[in-house]
Amino acid sequence: MNLIEQARLAKKASSSLRMLDSETRNRVLLTFADLLIRNSDEVITANREDLTEAEKSGMSTAMLDRLMLNEARIEAMAEGIRQVASLEDPLGKVLEDRVIPSGIRLKKITVPIGVIGIIFESRPNVTADCAALCFKSGNACVLKGGKESYRSCKAIVDAMKEALKSCGVSEDAVMLAERPSHSETAEFMKCREYVDLLIPRGGRNLIRAVVENAEVPAIETGAGVCHVYVDAAADLKMAEEIVINAKCSRPSVCNAMETLLVHEAAAKAFVPQMVSLLKEKGVIIYSDEKARALCEGLKEAEEASWSTEYDDLIMNLKIVSSVQEAAEHIETYGTHHSEAIISEDDESVRYFMESIDSACLYHNASTRFTDGFEFGLGAEIGIST
Repeated sequence: MNLIEQARLAKKASSSLRMLDSETRNRVLLTFADLLIRNSDEVITANREDLTEAEKSGMSTAMLDRLMLNEARIEAMAEGIRQVASLEDPLGKVLEDRVIPSGIRLKKITVPIGVIGIIFESRPNVTADCAALCFKSGNACVLKGGKESYRSCKAIVDAMKEALKSCGVSEDAVMLAERPSHSETAEFMKCREYVDLLIPRGGRNLIRAVVENAEVPAIETGAGVCHVYVDAAADLKMAEEIVINAKCSRPSVCNAMETLLVHEAAAKAFVPQMVSLLKEKGVIIYSDEKARALCEGLKEAEEASWSTEYDDLIMNLKIVSSVQEAAEHIETYGTHHSEAIISEDDESVRYFMESIDSACLYHNASTRFTDGFEFGLGAEIGIST
């Protein structure tokens, strides 16, 4: 079935979704979560096939990790879906209720958007996140993932379709694109007849391609060039732990740190030990001249390095003279996603928090906390920047 036909069927299904009560929507989601656990062997088998092909194609270790599913990750997906089910119903909320001069009573009430098209890359868990969030809000969705994760995504969508069917809801409420051609995807992005909203979830190039080529209204989510700034007044042991978490726990995700900024007053005591710890984890580091003067084995950063989202065990390191210079660097090269300051100085923290325009700012915490599950929201489709 081609992508436009899938969108047409989703549009038809969206009419019936508007009539579903919150109890039914939540029942579908809880059933979906249970089926993911019950069908975990099938999901893992499909994922192994994807991984085998990805390895043959030369995919990097970090990106293979992004693609990989295991029992723990499937359990986390299921728990995320349960969290979404437990959220307050977003539909039917009266946002405004007033009588206008003509005597008419005017109400603004939340309703579904209709059909949401989501284009994403290789992480199969995005399939479950998007299906759950769209359905919770009464929307049908058409999901177009990367070809490298197709089998995994299909196994997840099959569980959602089984949940829909068991609860008497149209299976067409969630559609997965069947490896469409580039021309088909381009047509989909212009299909205003059936698609009400497009959301790209992925790297900078994917987001730019959707925003520049779509005729369907699109929400632009943010790529993740995230920063950690270690201030002159930082607890250096804490800083080491936060940097390792921010860079190494999952380097392929959008909330991983890409650039470490260190105040010059802390550099001599902090940078050599920090670099040693990062190298033990296999991290490749591009740096400025000041950092290279303190440590051997650092590569020279180019201008383009500072704005690169590596999605891998690669990062940048720069020595700065002040919190003001750190903030200026972030504003120049960042993507307005997530930034952290490690400091015990209230004035430095205040300046950092007030001067930087990013979605999430952290004090003595890792950028990796920018996550729907961590925020108690169950999932997220993208980070609004």
